[in-house]
Amino acid sequence: MDYLHEQFLQELELRGYSPHTCTSYVRCVLAFVSHFQRPPQELGTEQIRNYLHYLSRERKLSQGAINQAYSALKILYEAILGLPWDDLRLPRGKQPKQLPVVLSQEELERLFAATSYLKHRALLVTIYSAGLRVSEATHLKVSDIDSSRMLIRVRQGKGGKDRYTLLAGRTLPLLRAYWRKHHPHDWLFPGRPDNRPIQEQTVRLVFHQAQKRARIIKPASPHTLRHSFATHLLEQGIDLCHIQRLMGHASIRTTVRYIHVSQRHIAQVHSPLDQWYTPEEALWLKEGASHETGH
Repeated sequence: MDYLHEQFLQELELRGYSPHTCTSYVRCVLAFVSHFQRPPQELGTEQIRNYLHYLSRERKLSQGAINQAYSALKILYEAILGLPWDDLRLPRGKQPKQLPVVLSQEELERLFAATSYLKHRALLVTIYSAGLRVSEATHLKVSDIDSSRMLIRVRQGKGGKDRYTLLAGRTLPLLRAYWRKHHPHDWLFPGRPDNRPIQEQTVRLVFHQAQKRARIIKPASPHTLRHSFATHLLEQGIDLCHIQRLMGHASIRTTVRYIHVSQRHIAQVHSPLDQWYTPEEALWLKEGASHETGH
């Protein structure tokens, strides 16, 4: 199994997958082998099918997690073991399309105010104001902050792509105050030890603690800050192509989904019910207007 592990990891790296994805795929394969307690060469289509069904029915994993296991096993069997993959017997499940959760500006102010530790507040504010993925924020370096051009350089984002995004006017003095107090040298938000970046798990913990203190009941996560950034830009009238570049989306179709949650675009459409009133409703409206004007 050690040889297969090395071959599998090499294949993933040759395909250009990120270290995070490589780790996840290896974990999926190891879980599959551990489930049957047999080498993968002795397991075929029926076992793979039963395992994917087990992940859904027994483990109750999300479709995204199941599809990740599906992709990992397909690479293992086709590229490493040289065995056929039966797409008819092993269909990839459809992932439900869910609209992103978005925090209002008032909720964001409460969230940031509930984060009393300067380093953590600077981290959350930077994620929102630049539209960063959590992994991108944790791997920022001090040298990535370009204050003269008011830009943040994102190195090797999703898909191994570099890009620039916004350095907000309100974020810069906060980062400067944070730097004066903590003096980070290499990583902008170091972890422990300080020669390593802060862990993503720590960011999630910081976010949920602030969310609880701010009494925000929406099912939010640190990634919600990124969704909120894109949605608020769209509500300001920023072009979708500009938002796509700032977010680092490979396809405009990913960016278009924010139209469905943008208050500006929804507010432009009126329900047909608002075009007419019953006589009784018209009377209520008239009485309500009279009370407001004091007549």
